[in-house]
Amino acid sequence: MNQTQVVVLSTEELIDAVANPQIAHISIAAELAGLPTLQLSRGQTLIGTSAQAALRFAPGQHGLRLCADNHVEGPHVVTDPDHRAIYNDSGVEQLGRLVLRKLRVTGVVQLLARDRVRGGHVEVHDIDIEAADARAYDERPKGYGVEVIQGAFTLWNRQADPAVTITADLSGLSAGREGAPVRGSGIFVGGAGDTGGQLIARRVETGAVYSDGGIAHGTPDRITGGVFIVSGAFAHSVRNLGPVTTYGPNDMVLDNWGTVDSWVASDKITSYGPSGIGFVNFGTVNRLRVDGAIETFGQGARGFNVYAGTVHSAEFERVITHADGAVGIQISQPVGSIAVRRGIETYGGTGDSLVKGVVLKLSAIAFSVKPGGVAREVVVEGGLVTHGEGVEPLELHGSVSVLRIEGLRAGAGFDGI
Repeated sequence: MNQTQVVVLSTEELIDAVANPQIAHISIAAELAGLPTLQLSRGQTLIGTSAQAALRFAPGQHGLRLCADNHVEGPHVVTDPDHRAIYNDSGVEQLGRLVLRKLRVTGVVQLLARDRVRGGHVEVHDIDIEAADARAYDERPKGYGVEVIQGAFTLWNRQADPAVTITADLSGLSAGREGAPVRGSGIFVGGAGDTGGQLIARRVETGAVYSDGGIAHGTPDRITGGVFIVSGAFAHSVRNLGPVTTYGPNDMVLDNWGTVDSWVASDKITSYGPSGIGFVNFGTVNRLRVDGAIETFGQGARGFNVYAGTVHSAEFERVITHADGAVGIQISQPVGSIAVRRGIETYGGTGDSLVKGVVLKLSAIAFSVKPGGVAREVVVEGGLVTHGEGVEPLELHGSVSVLRIEGLRAGAGFDGI
C-alpha cells in the first residue's frame, strides 16, 4: 500500500516523485516551470500547499495525465491554451475515483472514457479555466445535422457499449473571462449517444462561462455551447450560478441533447453571435427555470427553442432578441407548460438562421408554435412585443391548450388575449 509522503522543491524532484508508485502524497509549495508531461501513478495525490504553487509545463507539452484514483488540489496548472492541462490515461480499465479541486488552469481539461476505460467516478469542484482552446480536438459528437466542438472542460464517455457507465459530481466550473472567452465550447458533459455508454451526473454546476467557438460565419454543420449536455448524459441537476455568454457564430449558450431533471440558470444568458440560441433543447428537461434575462444580439439568434425532445416545465424571466431572424421562443415539439414573467421582445425582421444544420429564413416573431408543436399551457406576463416591420408577435401553427398573454404589440398598441 502506498504510504510515503514527499514535499518537492524542484522540477527534478517532482518528476521523480510522480514516477514512483510508492509515493502516495506529493506536496508542492512553489512554482515549478519548464515541466514535461507528467503522469501520476495510480492512487497518487498532488496538493499545492501555498498560493504560489504552480505547475508550468514547457511549450508544446501536455500537462498532468491522470491514471486512476488520483486527487489533484490547489496548484495553478499551465500549458499552452490549445494543449491539455489535465487529462486521463485511457489505457486503464477503471478510473477509480478521480478528484480535481480548487484549481486555476490554463489549457484544456479533458477527461474521456475511451479505449480500455470501462468505468469510474469523477469529482470536479471549483475549477477556473482562465484560457483554453479546444478547437483542434476533432473527436466530436454528431447529431441533428451538426457536430459539436469539445469544451475547455470536457467530460465525455465515448464508449459505444451501453454497459459502460461513468458517474460524476461537478460544481464550481468556470471558463474564460468577459471579452476573453475560451475557444470551442465552454463546459461539455456527454455520453456516447442514445444507445452507447452513459455519463450520470448528480450535479453539473457552473460559475461564469464565456466561450467563442471560432466557427466561420455561414458554416451549417458545426456548433458549440457555453454549457452543453450531450446525448447519453443524464444529470439530476444543472445549475448555472454565474452568467453564461457566447460570442461567435453557431455558439449556443445553453444546449441540451441529454436528459436533465432540473436545470436552473440564475444569472443572465447572453449570445452575441449569429445563430446562437439562448437555450436550445433536443433532449429531455423535466424542469427548466431561467431567472436572468435571455438576450441575443446576432442574426438568427433565437431565445429558446425546442426542436426535438421535450421540456415538461419552463419558466423564464424575460427574453429579448435584437436581430433579423431572431425568434423569441419557438417550439415545434410537444412540451408541457411555458411561463414568462416579464415578456418577450424582439427588434429584428426577417433573416437567415441555422435550424438543425440548415440555414432557413425566419422572422423575429416573439412566440412561435410551428407545426407539430404542442403546449399544455403558455402564460406570458409582460406581453409579446415585436419591432420589426411586418413581424407578428404571435404565430400559432400548432396547438396550445391554455394560452394567456398579457398583451400583443407589433409597432404600437396592445391587444389582450
